[in-house]
Amino acid sequence: MKTVKTQITLLILAVFLLPAFSQNEKVDLEVIHKIKQEGLQNSQIENLAFYFTDYVGPRLPNSPNGRKAQQMAMDKMTEAGLSNVHKEAWGEFGRGWDNQKTYIAMTAPYYSVMIGTPKAWTAGTNGLIKAPVILVSIEDEADFENYKGKLNGKIALMMTTSKYKVSFDNMAKRYTDEELEDLVKESKSGGRRGNYTEADIARWRKMRKIRSKLNSFLIQEGAVAKITSSGFFGVPRGSGVSAKTDAPPTLPEILLTGEHHGRMVRLIEHDVPVEIEMDIKNVFLSEDLNDYNVIGEIPGTDKKLKDEVVMVGAHLDSWHMGTGANDNASGCIVMLEALRILKTIGVQPKRTIRIALWGSEEQGLNGSRGYVKEHFGDSKTMELKPEHAKLSAYYNVDNGSGMIRGIYTQGNDMVAPIFKAWLEPFSYMGSSTVTLRNTGGTDHLSFNSIGLDGFQFIQDPIDYWRGYHTNMDTYERLMMDDMKHNAVIVAALVYQTAMRDELLPRKPLPVKK
Repeated sequence: MKTVKTQITLLILAVFLLPAFSQNEKVDLEVIHKIKQEGLQNSQIENLAFYFTDYVGPRLPNSPNGRKAQQMAMDKMTEAGLSNVHKEAWGEFGRGWDNQKTYIAMTAPYYSVMIGTPKAWTAGTNGLIKAPVILVSIEDEADFENYKGKLNGKIALMMTTSKYKVSFDNMAKRYTDEELEDLVKESKSGGRRGNYTEADIARWRKMRKIRSKLNSFLIQEGAVAKITSSGFFGVPRGSGVSAKTDAPPTLPEILLTGEHHGRMVRLIEHDVPVEIEMDIKNVFLSEDLNDYNVIGEIPGTDKKLKDEVVMVGAHLDSWHMGTGANDNASGCIVMLEALRILKTIGVQPKRTIRIALWGSEEQGLNGSRGYVKEHFGDSKTMELKPEHAKLSAYYNVDNGSGMIRGIYTQGNDMVAPIFKAWLEPFSYMGSSTVTLRNTGGTDHLSFNSIGLDGFQFIQDPIDYWRGYHTNMDTYERLMMDDMKHNAVIVAALVYQTAMRDELLPRKPLPVKK
């Protein structure tokens, strides 16, 4: 155990041995103090959490709730005192879709209510249907022959390779000091979506090709519905088919929790007949095929720099299962609270600070990609627009509501010392890790694709992976104190970026594809 004298000596050495960047990069400690006081003492996080989850519900693109969420977000931006609040179309998304009723139960060999949800943008049943279940296993083109003439009037129960695995790990966790140190070790790889092998990718491509044929095959053969396994512990995971107006017709499809799916598979494999009844009401909406981003600003005040911009963002859309709390109401809440804090303490940023709550992230980063193309340039041709030269940075939150522990620099060595200095006042709060690693899977990539600085934060994972995209991604999953902490960190970094003498340094532009 270190003595008090030793600890004091080490602390003095640490102060005097701070790297040069900590001395050269300006840090406005007075404003940071005000940010902390407002963000931690007068937080609006819990109030915003109610409106972004329970109040609006799930936020599928172009659904009634999706539209309601956009209006609510604009209202909250206006209440926070932001300027230029508006919706901005990013492009055509396709048909809206709304699930208005879901009932599914096994009626033979005995009655049992099942837990599941319709796959988004699939058809309804046009009333109650009751039909025998047939187990369908198609892994190769040749397997289609096995089911010709056998599906008429049946419900297709799709075979799965997913098996429940017992885990002895903690359900939720925070990063340890050792894990954060490992993140600092230089690496350009990584990302929250995991690392996949060439064999994984080849298998997915093969299955995607088979799935594209499967739907039309089931319809042609007269199947009346389709059931797919999704998730365990009564927590089905949401997904969807195409929302495009010219998408092919679909069967009613239920994503059924793995335990209930597995029970029916085993019954059928033991030659026990299974019967299902279901009543699914889905409606399609096509009065407005465009989807929108929601935008607000704190205007810049410097005559020379006010046309330059610092952006923050998170995606407003969610899947249709729960209320999209951690994915990604949490990000929207934190970003809006960060700007509310800055507005409340009366900062006068040199650059304009802009918030964007994106549409249709879940279907391929559509909202942010459309915005980047409209405002900054085309990532495919690398034809740039004037606004490209005026964006300093984009900050994104989309890893749940766990505490921010630092930031990914996406391999930009030049910003690492800057962030190190800016995060130093938060080191005692456990939020000073800066890594050169990349992270992927969300809207900052739209900015990176055209050579702009887009950053995502390192966050404690908590139990994000258990709940995202599911019926259990609800208000209860939100880490309120962590989100208050996160809003303070974001507000501080955004303020420093807006007040810096120069734009943040960028990596060289990507090579034209």
